[in-house]
Amino acid sequence: MTSRARHHSHHQRALRGNMHRTRSRSIRPMVANRQRGSTIQSAAFSAPETWYDPQERDSIRYVRNPAGDGYLHPVSIDEVRQRIAALPARFTESIEVVQFSSMTRKRSLFPLYGMQWGPNIYLYPIESSLQETYHRPPHPQQLIEARMYGGVWSQVGSIWTLTWTLDSIRDFYLNNVLVHEIGHVNDQRNTNTAARERYANWFATEYGYRSTRGRV
Repeated sequence: MTSRARHHSHHQRALRGNMHRTRSRSIRPMVANRQRGSTIQSAAFSAPETWYDPQERDSIRYVRNPAGDGYLHPVSIDEVRQRIAALPARFTESIEVVQFSSMTRKRSLFPLYGMQWGPNIYLYPIESSLQETYHRPPHPQQLIEARMYGGVWSQVGSIWTLTWTLDSIRDFYLNNVLVHEIGHVNDQRNTNTAARERYANWFATEYGYRSTRGRV
């Protein structure tokens, strides 16, 4: 297996903020995420999560927790397993755990699509209505990604809504969220948060979007 950098990145979807955190390298040195929102520093915020220490596993362990009231997991373990198997083996051999996490009250304050912690990937549920509601307009990157994967933005007054179908949110999770976090697992070079996000965004576009739609 390839060596593993102790980086932790998560794909956050709150327009209220994208949490990036630096701690002692013996705990969790860096958190960065792909999100629904802008970037903030939030050292005080930490929703409970199950952390898995590296075990040098020979195969990926899948853990599925209930989505939570009002939420659903848009992809299944089988779908994630098949998508991972479709990637070049050199990009997936370091992955140890893929966990489908629950949406808790505290997590809903800064909801995530996905997160990477060391060799592990966490996928978070989406609202069961398939509608995400915001009080700020979407950033350009969010508009681009919605257009790429079939999400539709709409505005009523000061409220913005991102609406998905079951097919489009499944496509987004399998070919963007999941692949983005796999990009973080494979990023052994960058330590700067912004650089890690640029790499993961490139990786998701190259091996998620383009690979499933032909070279565009």
